[in-house]
Amino acid sequence: MAKHQKEEALNYHSHGKPGKIEVVPTKPHSTQRDLSLAYSPGVALPCLEIEKQSENAYKYTAKGNLVAVISNGTAVLGLGDIGPLASKPVMEGKGMLFKIYADIDVFDIEVDASDVNQFISTVKAISPTFGGINLEDIKAPECFEIERRLKAELDIPVMHDDQHGTAIISAAALINACEIAGKDISKVKMVINGAGASAISCAHLYLAMGVKKENVLILDSKGVISTDRPDLVDYKQFFAAKTNIKTLEDAMKGVDVFVGLSKGNVISKAMVKSMADNPIVFALANPDPEISYKDAMAARKDIIMATGRSDHPNQVNNVLGFPYIFRGALDVRSTKINEEMKLAAVYAIAELAKEPVPDIVNLAYGSKNLTFGKDYIIPKPNDPRLIYAVSPAVAKAAIDSGVAKNKITDWEKYTHDLINRLGLDHELIRSITEKAKQNPKRVVFVEADNYKILKAAQVVRDEGIAEPILLGDVSRIQRLVDEYNLELEDVEIIDPRNKDMQEIRHDYANKLFEKRKRRGYTLYESRKVMHERNHFGAMMVETGKADAMISGITRKYSDAIRPALQIIGVQKGVSKVAGMYLMLTKQGPFFFADTTINVNPTAQELVDITVLVAKAVKQYNVVPKIALLSYSNFGSVEGDLPNKVRDAVSILHRDHPNFVVDGDLQANFALNEDLLEEHFPFSTLIGKKANTLIFPDLASGNIAYKLIQEMGDAEAIGPILLGLNKPVHILQLGCSVREIVNMVTIAVLEAQKGKRVVSKG
Repeated sequence: MAKHQKEEALNYHSHGKPGKIEVVPTKPHSTQRDLSLAYSPGVALPCLEIEKQSENAYKYTAKGNLVAVISNGTAVLGLGDIGPLASKPVMEGKGMLFKIYADIDVFDIEVDASDVNQFISTVKAISPTFGGINLEDIKAPECFEIERRLKAELDIPVMHDDQHGTAIISAAALINACEIAGKDISKVKMVINGAGASAISCAHLYLAMGVKKENVLILDSKGVISTDRPDLVDYKQFFAAKTNIKTLEDAMKGVDVFVGLSKGNVISKAMVKSMADNPIVFALANPDPEISYKDAMAARKDIIMATGRSDHPNQVNNVLGFPYIFRGALDVRSTKINEEMKLAAVYAIAELAKEPVPDIVNLAYGSKNLTFGKDYIIPKPNDPRLIYAVSPAVAKAAIDSGVAKNKITDWEKYTHDLINRLGLDHELIRSITEKAKQNPKRVVFVEADNYKILKAAQVVRDEGIAEPILLGDVSRIQRLVDEYNLELEDVEIIDPRNKDMQEIRHDYANKLFEKRKRRGYTLYESRKVMHERNHFGAMMVETGKADAMISGITRKYSDAIRPALQIIGVQKGVSKVAGMYLMLTKQGPFFFADTTINVNPTAQELVDITVLVAKAVKQYNVVPKIALLSYSNFGSVEGDLPNKVRDAVSILHRDHPNFVVDGDLQANFALNEDLLEEHFPFSTLIGKKANTLIFPDLASGNIAYKLIQEMGDAEAIGPILLGLNKPVHILQLGCSVREIVNMVTIAVLEAQKGKRVVSKG
């Protein structure tokens, strides 16, 4: 590492609280009563319940979600035998990964014991504390006996990740690489360079997947492991081959697969060139692969390459496996992690790589369109879908193989629970999506010459959410479709400027002229603006050629919304349209308004906005509990802003007595039920925590949602435009594909409602 990188790494671990993890209480502890329940005398009761029945430990303690990361520091990756204390930063890091990827709590345990029996005795002695044990960085051959005996003698899941983590991830990569290369896994010839814990575990797992033992050659530091070598330990003897091949160079000739778990730069371009057609090379030594990515790709154009590095495609990273394997094992109270569970993880990871990649993953890796192929044979480590792809597969395998004490029957609920573990509760957006799929609508995408729009169009089409219609230059759109390997062949593309659209343009222009002729529009101007996609798209919605419109990703909000206001117009009785954001948070959904339209609304306009928002919130099957926000509480401060908010609340209480609404309120009082009840027990929001926040002006609403969104505490869906006659939504500049898909989903839901209203007369 460069000097500045070394300093940065040391500062990272030492800055603030030293280390990377801390213990955080999960129960209230601010009062003496809390402490008496947490410790003496209240703690005696769960102790006695556990004494009666040991299984109660899972009910009254953190055992069921607590894993020990245990090491003696004898084989720390890239560092060797550095001892238990020096290994602690690594174990803390492993604990952090467990938490952020699978919400599993960890104590890291560094054991000063290199003797196998002493180490095993220590782990067994502390095992009652934990729901599972992750062994880490223990050298071979001792690691084999340690894991085998602990698995046999403990009734909680035990896994040595150095052995099985790389095996599971590389096995998933191997399945997909063989599929892409057109190779039968039962017939591939394979060389594995390295015979440590990871290499031996890889070899065993590959055999379980169908690789033939006679087709595998393994090399250690002395050469090919063959039957004529007298110095082989038991775990190497199993793989001893009857062969005259002695060197790595000779072993590579004609083979289909090379797996490197040894050291850097031990194979050459010539060796790669000597392999069979469409060779598969997994050079997994870190930090330097057995052959550099650059050299391997230069040697063969038909190569499929994976490394352990994040700066190259196809990173074989253990974090794809261990958090989710333990998650599934803990959730069914599995007594072990067996071969069936490991294979379930392999196939789940392999299958996930074939699914469309979320936009958040593409953005994180600077890619525009990761798709299954030579450069994407396994998921990326930050793929949020891993927890609900791998953990249920592992849990089901544990149940089916008879090692689970708990049985899961509602797998859909389990999947939802897994998603919620990592933060955002997407129950609402899932419900909206399912409703949209029941009756997909035609959505016109005004800015279809944009990659994100096209990607979103493919997603909503593939998911059955909407039928996209694309507006823009046909040849440009087609170039983007081809460049990014999108599948939009059957989607309608319309260029409003084309000559063959003249008749439709004139018809739309006449309709616009009739609408706006007393607002300064001439027929000439109407025909001119119909060349513009925002006007053309809005008229498609107005005339029923489309059910909803999406625009704004490359335009200012005001420019994009104006045609919709002119052509589609507002609902009867609506004097002002408004913009709302749906914020998905750990505490549930919140609705923010106005965040995009009205700069400084009057008291009556705040009332109108509140009525619009309340109606919209009910469409999501949520009861609106509304707080009108200010910098004061019930007149505690005088000023134009709090005065208008109080006036608006008075009107709402008078004209809409069924609304659950109050104000003026500061945001913390609106969201903190205890605080509100303590200071203002008269409020109509007592016992009804606010979920709908009405801001006094555009500045506060806009700032609030953007702050929360950028700080990572919520997912923002919007802006949802309220008050128009038909669904039109104007996107944020530069928003993500995921955000576009969410807005399309909401537009479809609104179009469905509009359809139902029309059909009723």
